[in-house]
Amino acid sequence: MKTKILFMVINMNVGGTEKALLNLISELPQENFDVTILMLEKYGGFLDLIPSHVNIEKVDGYIDIQNMYNNPPKLSAIRFIKKGKLLKAFNILFFHLFSKIFKDRKPFLKYILKDFSINSNNYDIAVAYAGPMDLITYFVLNKIVAKQKVQWIHFDVTKIGFNKTTESKMYNMFDKIFVVSNDGRKKLVNIIPSIDKKTEVFSNITSPELIDKQSKEGKGYTDSFDGLRILTVGRLTNEKGQDIAIKALSMLIKDGYKVRWYCLGEGSSRMKYEKLVEEYNLQDQFIFLGIDPNPYPYITQCDIYVQPSRHEGYCITLAEARCLKKPIVTTDTSGAKEQIKNGETGLIVGANEFELYNAVGKLINDQNLRNNFTQNLEKEYFNTVDMNKLRKLII
Repeated sequence: MKTKILFMVINMNVGGTEKALLNLISELPQENFDVTILMLEKYGGFLDLIPSHVNIEKVDGYIDIQNMYNNPPKLSAIRFIKKGKLLKAFNILFFHLFSKIFKDRKPFLKYILKDFSINSNNYDIAVAYAGPMDLITYFVLNKIVAKQKVQWIHFDVTKIGFNKTTESKMYNMFDKIFVVSNDGRKKLVNIIPSIDKKTEVFSNITSPELIDKQSKEGKGYTDSFDGLRILTVGRLTNEKGQDIAIKALSMLIKDGYKVRWYCLGEGSSRMKYEKLVEEYNLQDQFIFLGIDPNPYPYITQCDIYVQPSRHEGYCITLAEARCLKKPIVTTDTSGAKEQIKNGETGLIVGANEFELYNAVGKLINDQNLRNNFTQNLEKEYFNTVDMNKLRKLII
């Protein structure tokens, strides 16, 4: 009999968490697993890449609570007052204030999800995959029927809005918790020591064979630039640090380096970053490529891959650049030292433009160092699928 497993996510936007889920699902044997993906919003650049045998479901009614969850409670209350829903306006303010006073979001989450019925499909395993996100955590715990429940942590919990009181109560209710890096696990357990014994590392899966195959598909760069190409892949958000890259590039250009820095991805900070590019007069040197679900031709064709993130859980684009044997510069985020041996397979620096500039400049000036990094990566073992890891899902 197949194991029925449900993964809950926000959506299937082009991002590291979503890519990690696709990689994981592709390795789950169809004869052993009946897989369902439950989304808050059914859209995203990776939606069409979900294997045909996977069941896709959406949380009906999420749009009705989205504003209450994402917007300041005062705005939600005003909106309800304008609609004549005075009791709802009062409740939003009351439960928000209650949660703030007691530093516990559970009453607020319980209120906004009160009208959602329980999904009684009786899964063997239900996974709050897009974690930490308290709404999905609460939903899996209280609205999904499953024999075992798993929380998956993809981010550095010391760098995001992590409510210790709320998460501690909910995480202790899970049967198992997976964190994508050793450093990430250590930070989580330091905050919530009571979950130590049920918390394990499950690093994001990559498939070198699939990455190599897809790197030969698509066109990659379409310009005729004949200098050194630097590439960064990631959402255009503060956490990914593209502003640090822009400032580092400005210093490189001032020093006369013939380089062009490409940025693959989209996000809420695009306009901010475009203005920063204009401020530094880098319109011809810092290129926004937008979204492409297949980043591998770009990675293959670049000379240096740079990950300028302020924080990560276990950066999957870094793993993909390693698979394609590219010289790498990365900031010292959670999981970076588990992927890169500083000075042997890449350079690890602080998350600021000065260290990034020095490291990239070092690689530009030293072809032998770039070659050494590539040669050393040829000898690396990559985190491909491990059946022992997959067995961890069968609790």
